[in-house]
Amino acid sequence: MDGRKRFDIKPGMKVAIVLKEDQRTGKLTEGIVKDILTNSPTHPHGIKVRLETGEVGRVKKIEG
Repeated sequence: MDGRKRFDIKPGMKVAIVLKEDQRTGKLTEGIVKDILTNSPTHPHGIKVRLETGEVGRVKKIEG
């Protein structure tokens, strides 16, 4: 799962996101989803989430 469908993502899941400042390099940050910020059912660049650490980015990979 690549994180473009809101349906696939639930709070508490482990995901890899790309932060706004890392979009050029594509560096991924792993963490646990706290909030889902995207309201639409899909997004071509990934669903935007807030991690438990407070970091915000778009989901690129769902770990489990």
